[in-house]
Amino acid sequence: MAEIKLVATLISKDGSGEAVREILTGLTAKSRAENGCVAYELYESAAAPGTFITIEVWADQEALDGHMRGLNLKFAAAALRAHLDGAPALHPLIAVDA
Repeated sequence: MAEIKLVATLISKDGSGEAVREILTGLTAKSRAENGCVAYELYESAAAPGTFITIEVWADQEALDGHMRGLNLKFAAAALRAHLDGAPALHPLIAVDA
């Protein structure tokens, strides 16, 4: 099976950037330890502070589905709810040069 690549963008509410950074940093460490996680990187936009981006690579769809259903993500989502300006934008990627 092919690896699954996903980019997620999360925008913090004004004044919530530090809280979002802390929650996502914890989620990143836990996600990296999950079964089927190939890579999980967290960035904050230099052009738009408070905008956080994860770039994730999962071994296959089953691994990504497990992450999406897992407690690590559920707890982080609950903690983030009050600090985000809207829902996270999820972008599964399809290679265009392959």
